[in-house]
Amino acid sequence: MFILVVSNDGARAGEVRRELEDQGLEWELEWTSEVATALSGSRVPDVLICAEEVGAYSGIALLAQMKVHNPETMRILLTTPGEQTDSTHALEVAQRVLSEPLDSLALIDTVESAAELRALLDDPALKRSIGRVGSLPTAPNQYLALTRLLRDPDVSAARIAALIGQDPALAAQVLRMTNSAYYSSGREVTDLRTAVTRLGQSALRQLVLASEVFFVGSHSAAAKGMRDRALRISRLASDLLAGPSAELAATAGLLAEVGLLLPQQAHVDEAGVVTPHNIAGAYLLGLWGLPAPIVEAVAFYRNPARIRGFWVTGAVHVAAALVNETEVDEGYLRRVGQFEQLARWRALASERAEAA
Repeated sequence: MFILVVSNDGARAGEVRRELEDQGLEWELEWTSEVATALSGSRVPDVLICAEEVGAYSGIALLAQMKVHNPETMRILLTTPGEQTDSTHALEVAQRVLSEPLDSLALIDTVESAAELRALLDDPALKRSIGRVGSLPTAPNQYLALTRLLRDPDVSAARIAALIGQDPALAAQVLRMTNSAYYSSGREVTDLRTAVTRLGQSALRQLVLASEVFFVGSHSAAAKGMRDRALRISRLASDLLAGPSAELAATAGLLAEVGLLLPQQAHVDEAGVVTPHNIAGAYLLGLWGLPAPIVEAVAFYRNPARIRGFWVTGAVHVAAALVNETEVDEGYLRRVGQFEQLARWRALASERAEAA
């Protein structure tokens, strides 16, 4: 495997190489501060790691070019702790975001988990099963448009409300859920602008996503139950992480069971082997172009031991298990150093269930 790091901080190169050797990994690491090296195309890297700024060049712009010209290359953005980075925006071009200076073990975990996810979703049997479905659920276009709009720090509540109001059914769902026990503060909300102001951007994104994905216009008991369960998992998962990771966990938790929306033929191959709903769901989210950490969390939340760290996948695993009252993988939590938090998380889940 060939890894190219584009960063001004070349002092870390020797230490990272030694750690790779100590772990028995035959990965070739090249470190450069010359953006032209990455753009030359003389040798396409398996993994491109780029700092947010390299000289006068934007790391996100470099990763965006790599995505267009060599989409098979794994793309990682290095960010400086303490600086504000729009993780949702960054993850449209970078499949992972790591802190600078680059940590060797974090790099290994990230590359190995991404490789396993790619192998899982590239399975020919899974592709054939999904391919037999005549019409897959459409991508949540309003959610994606809203995410782009919210990148403008000066965007007004009126503009956001106007976007949501373009779809009357979606607007009605957002207002209904704004007044539900999950988000209501007691006073009824009857207009979208007030809903936008009350909810805040993060919660609004999750509500729009839930409204689009989980049967907009459907009032069946099954649809309502699935949507409500998804919202509970989403809110609990976001409480288990801090900072920008909380919103990633909220979105992944919301979509953890999205594979249940797929028809039966998406879950059974020609040999009668059943694909778990989380794997089928992850494949669908990959088609929609959602960020890799969300796809990974949906793919592995039922079996988190397949990844090394906690992060988004671990948060969704715990939240889904507690909401659905299934078994939490305590061995996994011990391995990643989070077992002592489990009692507190159980109490939090119980408080949320009683409040609902």
